[in-house]
Amino acid sequence: MPENNQRYIVSARKYRPSTFHTVVGQKNLTSTLKNAISSGRLAQAYLFCGPRGVGKTSCARIFAKTINCLNPTADGEACGECESCRAIDQGNSYNLIELDAASNNGVDDIRAITEQVSIPPQVGKYRVFIIDEVHMLTAAAFNAFLKTLEEPPSYVIFILATTEKHKVIPTILSRCQIYDFKRITIDDTVDHLEYVAKNEGINAERRALSVIARKADGAMRDALSIFDQVAASCQGNVTYEATIDTLNVLDYEYYFRLVDAFAKSDVPDSLLIYKEIRDKGFDSLFFIGGLASHVRDLMVAADARTLPLLEMPADTAQRFRQQATSLPLQWYYAAMKILNDCDFNYRTASNKQLLVEVTLIRLCQLLAPADPPFTGTYKNPPLHDPATPPVSVSNDSQSQYTSQAPSPAPDPAPPVSSHQTEPTAQPAIISAPAHSSSLPASSHQPPRAGHAPEARQPMGKPRTFRLSDTAHTESASLEPRNSPVDIDKFMQVWNKFIQDNPDQYILTSAMRKSKISMVGQNEFQILVEHPAQRQAFESSTRLVTFLRDNLKNDFIALKPELDTSIEVVKMLPPKEFIAKAIAQNPALGEFLKNIEAEIN
Repeated sequence: MPENNQRYIVSARKYRPSTFHTVVGQKNLTSTLKNAISSGRLAQAYLFCGPRGVGKTSCARIFAKTINCLNPTADGEACGECESCRAIDQGNSYNLIELDAASNNGVDDIRAITEQVSIPPQVGKYRVFIIDEVHMLTAAAFNAFLKTLEEPPSYVIFILATTEKHKVIPTILSRCQIYDFKRITIDDTVDHLEYVAKNEGINAERRALSVIARKADGAMRDALSIFDQVAASCQGNVTYEATIDTLNVLDYEYYFRLVDAFAKSDVPDSLLIYKEIRDKGFDSLFFIGGLASHVRDLMVAADARTLPLLEMPADTAQRFRQQATSLPLQWYYAAMKILNDCDFNYRTASNKQLLVEVTLIRLCQLLAPADPPFTGTYKNPPLHDPATPPVSVSNDSQSQYTSQAPSPAPDPAPPVSSHQTEPTAQPAIISAPAHSSSLPASSHQPPRAGHAPEARQPMGKPRTFRLSDTAHTESASLEPRNSPVDIDKFMQVWNKFIQDNPDQYILTSAMRKSKISMVGQNEFQILVEHPAQRQAFESSTRLVTFLRDNLKNDFIALKPELDTSIEVVKMLPPKEFIAKAIAQNPALGEFLKNIEAEIN
């Protein structure tokens, strides 16, 4: 407990700017306002809009104090010592009226303001009315305010402040000069926090203040509030480690370690780092968002032209710059896509931990594509002595390679030429095109007996990358098939599909009941009895693929339609059905009458 009885004032109030010069991060805007005051070109209404905590209301009060100052300074600032300035600083000036539209947004509240407009100032030249969060006014209140806002007395100035300009009606916007406040940069926030820490006698590391500034997200009021929280927790010694512990911020050292693991394709290390993060209590979705931001910053740091986009201290930016050069630029594009997919699917995933772990594995595989038929490996292929030809492993012998079992000696065959080394498929998201054209022909393994020559997998870290999936079937590179088709061939394949696919019960049942006719060269009309049968044909791509493959015609098209020639039998209620039956068979009516049956 402090020895004196002076009440503690939070930094957000204690260091609230009192002159245009002390406003942080809005230099151009404050210069414009000062020039307007010095030249006497004052509008009757202003609209200050921008994010929270950037100084909108503070600038409105400074503006009111400056235009009413009795002894302005040479640079156009308020003196802060005259009667008008002291009254405004103490909050008891009759020339400054503030209204919080968030809680006073009705017509009666606006009428109370318009009634005070007729009272001229007693000290100073102007009466300033500040309406904060003006977008909260009701439609009726806006309409009641229009006439006064458009033609106020010469001594009245309205300053409206809002965080959501798009909610202010156009008739209000057209009557105001609009000033857009920008987010305060991280460097400006850190500089101001250093000034506050020095005045308060607090030892603060710039790295720690940078963490506070990033968490405040451009709002100086939030930054000062967070600074007070950290300073109270650290007992006046604000260090980086204490700051991230107090604010529960994930240290970016984890992200640097993870990216190093991705560069080495080290899956176990990345999963262990993720476990450390979970053990510290961090939410996995928060972790994925932070990792995506880190990868984005690395991508920005990879190019000197985009370095200004990094809002961080110079030493941290330099570290990002160093790590960014360890990976190709295309890696960042693919990594951000993978992380964005994980963030999108996280909320609907039943096993969220598994989703994150699979994402980390995929990031590790970007530089070590899996060899078919496996879906993933995490170790880079071993590097070989350039003098020793590398051993090529085919798909069917992968298990032998894994168990290190000896394989039979290959039959002699001529070496594979360089133009035959282009791989036919790469299942990874980022695949490395073969660069065997730069290697001697002797570095290729002769093909095994009974097998076609296979493309040599690149050894070590690949040099170049492409982000698109390069897996293509052999037919993708051929000309479209267009074999002649008639109704007899079509029906043979049609019936074959019914026999081979008994599991497709709904579809095959509709196929048996449908009527088929050939309406074009490759188009067949399918007449069905019920909309559900038509939907079965429209939703199945399996049937069309089967028909095209067996008929060797890629232009086969099905046109399912309802058969309008079939009379639709209307289902009648029981009472109407019995009445219709009696009308058609009077004997049934007599029988029911004799047994005294009741029809409900």
